[in-house]
Amino acid sequence: MSNPFHEEHAPTPRDTTVKIIVLGAGVVGTTTAYFLAEAGHTVTVIDRQAAPAQETSFANGGQISACHAKPWASPGMPLTALRWMFAPDAPLLFKPWRWDPALWRWAARFLRNCTAERARVNMDRTLRVALYSRSVLKALRQRTNLQYQQRTEGILHIYRTPEEFAEGRETATQLMAMGLPQEILSASACAAREPAVAEIADLAGGLFSPQDESGDAHAFTLALAELASAKGVVFRFNERVIKLKAGRGVITGIVTDRGDYAPDAVVMALGSYSPLLARDLDLALPIYPAKGYSITVEIEDTAAAPTVSVTDETRFMVFSRLGNTLRVAGTAELAGWNTTLDPTRVEPLIRNAKTLFPKASSYTSVNPWCGLRPATPDSVPIIGRTPYANLFLNTGHGTLGWTMACGSAQLIGDMISGRATEIDLAGLGLERFSH
Repeated sequence: MSNPFHEEHAPTPRDTTVKIIVLGAGVVGTTTAYFLAEAGHTVTVIDRQAAPAQETSFANGGQISACHAKPWASPGMPLTALRWMFAPDAPLLFKPWRWDPALWRWAARFLRNCTAERARVNMDRTLRVALYSRSVLKALRQRTNLQYQQRTEGILHIYRTPEEFAEGRETATQLMAMGLPQEILSASACAAREPAVAEIADLAGGLFSPQDESGDAHAFTLALAELASAKGVVFRFNERVIKLKAGRGVITGIVTDRGDYAPDAVVMALGSYSPLLARDLDLALPIYPAKGYSITVEIEDTAAAPTVSVTDETRFMVFSRLGNTLRVAGTAELAGWNTTLDPTRVEPLIRNAKTLFPKASSYTSVNPWCGLRPATPDSVPIIGRTPYANLFLNTGHGTLGWTMACGSAQLIGDMISGRATEIDLAGLGLERFSH
C-alpha cells in the first residue's frame, strides 16, 4: 500500500512558483507566509481577526526557549496531574469528568506517551525543530534587522526545592546530550547571573540556557507581517474560513464568508482551531487547546526586575522583560475551546510575581490575558504533508509556537518549493499518529 504522505505528492514541479493560501495570521502563519514569499511564491493569508497575532500570539511568555523541549507527557506527569485535579489554581487544570470526547481521545494518546522512551524520543524531535528554528530566527534578524524588544542574554531556570533541582539537572543532562548547551548553577551563581533573583529565600539552584532568547512575539509578528506585505503577501483580515473543498486527493477550493479561492497549495496554520476545519476532510488532527494565561505589568524599579528571562520551574511560570514591562505567563487549562478569562487562573501569576520580584512593580494594573495553545499528545508539532497533495500542516506547536515558528516556516517553504529540508522531518508529520 502506498504511503499517502510520500514526497511524490508534492503539488508542483521543482522551482515552480505556486499560488499559496496560508490559513491563520498568528506568529506561525505570518512567518510561514513571509518565508514562502521570500522563496518567490504568491501568497495570501486569511484570518478572522482584524490584524496579525490577535489570539495565541498576542501576549505569550515571550521566550525563544529550546530549553523547554521536555514534553508534558513524561513518566511522572499522570500522578502529578491527578494530584492537581482538584486544585483550581494548579499549574495544569484537567477535569476528565467533563463531557468532552475530544479531550478523552487526546488524553488517551497523551498517556501512551508517558513512558521514559517516548519522552526521550519526543524531546529529541522537539529539540531538533527548536534548535533549527532558533538558528533560522537569528539569520532572519541579521538580514532584516527586525526589532521586537528582543533580548539575547539567555534563559535562567530557577528551582525552589532540591528535589526539583535534581530532576532539572537530569533533564539538562539529556538536553546537553542532544545538543543544547546548559549551565548548572548554584543559588549564588543564579544571583550572580541575574541579580533580581538574589532575594528569593528558597532558591535551590538553577540552569542557564545561554543561547535562548526572549522578546515580544506580538511585536515580532506585526513587524514580520509588514515585511511580508512588502514582498507581496496579501493579508485578508476579518474573513472566516467556512470549509475546504476537496476532490481526487487535492484541495480544490476554500470557501470563506467573503468569497471563494482556488489555490495551488494550502498551509493550515490555525493553531488550536486546525482540527475543527480538518475534520471536514476526514483528517483527525490530535490537537487540543491548552489555555494559558499571562499578565503584563509596568516595571517601576528596574533594578528589582529581571533582565534575563526567568523560568520558575517550581510554579511553571515564565518572566520576560519587554522594554519597561514585565510579562508573566504560565498555567495550562484543558477546558476545550473556551476563551473566557478566569480570574482564579490569573491570581497565581500575580501572587508568584509578587513573591519573586516584589519591588519590580506595584502590580496595580496587571493587564490579564489568556490564549489557546495548540497541544499535541506528544508535545511535538505537526509539520508537513497530508494525504491531500496540496495541503500542508504547520500547527500543534503547543507552548513553543514562537520558538519553532521560523524553523517550521522554512521547512514548509522548502517542501512546497521542492527543495531538500535542512533537518530530518522524521517524526514531525501527521503520519506518526496513524500507527
